[in-house]
Amino acid sequence: MSIEPVALEKLYHRCDPEQFAFKTTDELENLSEFIGQSRAVDAIHFGVDIRHDGYNVFALGDPATGKLSLIRELLRLRASKEDVPPDICYVYNFDEAHKPRHLVIPPGKGKSLARDMEQLVEEVRNALRAAFESEEYQNRQQSISQELQEQQEKAFGELQKKGEAYNLAPLRTPAGLVFAPVRDGEVMPPDEFKKLPDAERKKIEEKAEELQQEAMKIFQKIPQWERKMREKRRNLNREITGFTVGPVIDELRRKYEDIADVLSYLDAVEKDIIRNVRNFFQPDAGQQKEEASMPVPSSGTVGPDGRGENPALRRYKLNILVENSGSEGAPVVFEQNPSYQNLVGRVEHMAHMGALVTDFNMIRPGALHKASGGYLILDGLKLLQQPFAWEGLKQALKTRQIRIESLGQMYGFISTVSLEPQPLPLNVKVVLLGSPMLYYLIRHYDPEFGELFKVAADFDYRMDRTPENEQAYTRLIATMARKHRLRPFDRTGVARIIEQGSRMVEDGRKLSVLMRVICDLLKEADYWAGKNGSGTVGAAEVQKAVDTAIHRSDRLREMVHEQILRDIVLIDSTGDKVGQVNGLSVIQLGDFAFGRPSRITARIHLGKGDVVDIEREVAMGGPIHSKGVLILAGFLNGRFAVDHPLSLSASLVFEQSYSGVEGDSASSAELYALLSAIADVPIKQSLAVTGSVNQHGVIQPIGGVNEKIEGFFDVCRSRGLTGDQGVLIPSSNVDHLMLRRDVIDAAADGKFRIYAVETIDQGIEILTGISAGTADAEGNYPAESVNGKVHARLKEMAEKRIAFGRKMQGEKKEDA
Repeated sequence: MSIEPVALEKLYHRCDPEQFAFKTTDELENLSEFIGQSRAVDAIHFGVDIRHDGYNVFALGDPATGKLSLIRELLRLRASKEDVPPDICYVYNFDEAHKPRHLVIPPGKGKSLARDMEQLVEEVRNALRAAFESEEYQNRQQSISQELQEQQEKAFGELQKKGEAYNLAPLRTPAGLVFAPVRDGEVMPPDEFKKLPDAERKKIEEKAEELQQEAMKIFQKIPQWERKMREKRRNLNREITGFTVGPVIDELRRKYEDIADVLSYLDAVEKDIIRNVRNFFQPDAGQQKEEASMPVPSSGTVGPDGRGENPALRRYKLNILVENSGSEGAPVVFEQNPSYQNLVGRVEHMAHMGALVTDFNMIRPGALHKASGGYLILDGLKLLQQPFAWEGLKQALKTRQIRIESLGQMYGFISTVSLEPQPLPLNVKVVLLGSPMLYYLIRHYDPEFGELFKVAADFDYRMDRTPENEQAYTRLIATMARKHRLRPFDRTGVARIIEQGSRMVEDGRKLSVLMRVICDLLKEADYWAGKNGSGTVGAAEVQKAVDTAIHRSDRLREMVHEQILRDIVLIDSTGDKVGQVNGLSVIQLGDFAFGRPSRITARIHLGKGDVVDIEREVAMGGPIHSKGVLILAGFLNGRFAVDHPLSLSASLVFEQSYSGVEGDSASSAELYALLSAIADVPIKQSLAVTGSVNQHGVIQPIGGVNEKIEGFFDVCRSRGLTGDQGVLIPSSNVDHLMLRRDVIDAAADGKFRIYAVETIDQGIEILTGISAGTADAEGNYPAESVNGKVHARLKEMAEKRIAFGRKMQGEKKEDA
């Protein structure tokens, strides 16, 4: 069996710049379609088009895919063809002041109506001033007052005449009205009155008492007369107000005659003005004492929000929550901070005279108000991090209403009276953004989620690298360059970006669609072109951007590399060792990953067929790594313990591992070390190994193959390349190879080799230089092959174990 190194052309899936007809990206048109996300785009179109409850969209995928920009653009194109939603206003509820009512009116009418209402108040104030200062009004007021005065004078006149007939005259005293006897036209002094005969004095007192009672009846009627007078004045004021206000409001009725809700509101406004006309006037001392005439109309006072206005007239204002006069199509809203109040709105309060006050003018809109009739985009993770926001959104979507409530009032934290705005009908499509893990977690733990977000738009992070897609990629690069005002890219620069796009997704047959990462690479390459004084960006600038980005992040890689070169971390790159192999792992640090060689050793002894994973025993190995080790025992039993028991115990360990070990990509390396230890055959330390293995000895693909190869190459190059060094990788990982240029150059010179293996047998031959051996019909392997040596050693250990068992049984019989 002879395994040749991987061909040079397979180490790097090159993009030929000559396949492109353009010289620079300035010659290319902008990319109008979205590439690589057809599944997600179809899902979004479906979720937007279907008009049934619950068909909201959850867009799941890596944030770097640019799904927010894509969704915004898709929704913008869709919304531009839809109707502009109506304006949303809140107005005073003249029946229940703490329950403001909403007005939903055609777009642009809200601002117009608000101006008209302000003008209405001003016109009514001026018209009332003129009406209540008119001669006709003053005459009618005087007539009402005179009527009361005449009624009183008539009653007291009749009483006075009756007193004169009794020779009694009325006198006003601090105690009230009294009647005193009169003689010769003069009030009789008290002393003379006492000298009168008893019969005469008693008769005068009886007449005085009679007049006193009649006077009392008159005084009792005065409040009734005054009430009637005030009622006549009120009726007069209402009559004058009605005649004054009616024509003004009729003009508005004609202007908004096609909006029923506005007409209903204007009717309520007219009734309230007539009923509370004094709200248009400032109180004064004369008003408090006497309502003979209306006071002077108010010029304004400071309201609760600090603005100069009569607080009583704020009820006639319009609070416009959403105004769509300048909009084109339906709204597309992205709420960056989706807190509960930012979603459903809030009622603000102001400190005034030592107390917190509010009214309907201080209702503020939320994102649901702004997006009503259109589309709302939210970050799912931020939404869940905000207290009560998720529940508030679900409640709005389930009830299809926006109900503005304070959290304190909703959960009974406060008992003060607050506003209860009328709930607003909701018509909106919601798009949540989040990672796949977040989507599946919510779907698992919240049973209502599936009812409200029935459409999943799954964004991929890669697409096929076909000639058609490469051409589309060039237009994508041109579009990004123009959008961000970058220098044009020439063909070599575009080709190098395409190659790096494959490297990003670790697959030579795929391209990255992580738009944010690609855009960052374009910007950094443009920066280096500027440093070089170049008018275009080529492959050299793109490579410089890649190299400097790595350099900014590779401090820990250099530290690990230094520890290996100083023999602090023991890694051999030359010589042969029994039961020892160089395994490869990847360390991920944010967006940067690098390969790290690790020494894996195996020791065996007589036992019961156990393969002990030291990492697992000390709780430093993860479940996947432990599974890979257990698979080794299955391989050994299946291949070498068919006709006799597996009679060894083995221990495996990652030497100098001081942190957790997870993953099964080192399981093939562990098996090689184990076979070497059993067969007592040395393994070449100039080679490193990566790949997982199954129970049949088939090598399976792993991740991070490029970083792993480069990690071992860096160690070998620093110590000096001998031509014997290399790496064994799974054959199925060949398509993923996008190696650095220095690795490819060393391979071209024959100084470093990459072997692709499919089975353990292929790998052990390369590592030992000895044939693996194939079993004959009876299950025997050639004696000098690796499998033959393993089989013989295991058979020998089985016989020793049987002999040892018999010996122990014999000793027990002798002792008995």
